[in-house]
Amino acid sequence: MKTKLNFTKAVMAILLVLTVTNFSLAQKSKNEYKAEVEQLKSELAKIAETNEVIAKNLATFDELDFVVFTNEEWARLHESHAEDILVHWPDGSTTTGIERHIEDLKKMFVYAPDTRIKEHPIKIGSGNLTAVMGVMEGTFTKPMPIGDGKFIDPTGKAFKINMVTIGLWDDKGVMYEEYLFWDNLTYMTQLGLAN
Repeated sequence: MKTKLNFTKAVMAILLVLTVTNFSLAQKSKNEYKAEVEQLKSELAKIAETNEVIAKNLATFDELDFVVFTNEEWARLHESHAEDILVHWPDGSTTTGIERHIEDLKKMFVYAPDTRIKEHPIKIGSGNLTAVMGVMEGTFTKPMPIGDGKFIDPTGKAFKINMVTIGLWDDKGVMYEEYLFWDNLTYMTQLGLAN
């Protein structure tokens, strides 16, 4: 009986020590948890702010392709592009400046005046970067200038190709660098200019 009583006292003493220890740990942890929760709230607020910027940039890009590009509203290109934008083209060439970019874009409409982008099946962003897949389509209905006053006669063929634009955005919500990707062989084949 005495052994049982000593065992019971020992268990009670251990439980008391554990309870006191847990209480002091809980108090310490409560303060630590509060600090961690505040830190997490701060980090979540930053993520939410970043996501708002990404969503705004993607909405600007939708407007760029669906309205500005498709309707050739070149005077509005500055809404999405910096004056000194660096543009990387699918053929590996680069250009600098919004005016040069506008001239290059206009050339696409000379031989296919119905060129358009009406859908973005994939849109993603991270930080100051967006990546958008668009579907560019149109019809080769007008002569295509090839230099020295020479032209390629229209084939009347329609094209529909996937293209990707990667944009780097500044804190004013305009792209300062743009990467354009599409398969030029597929494009030329659909135009009837390659096999």
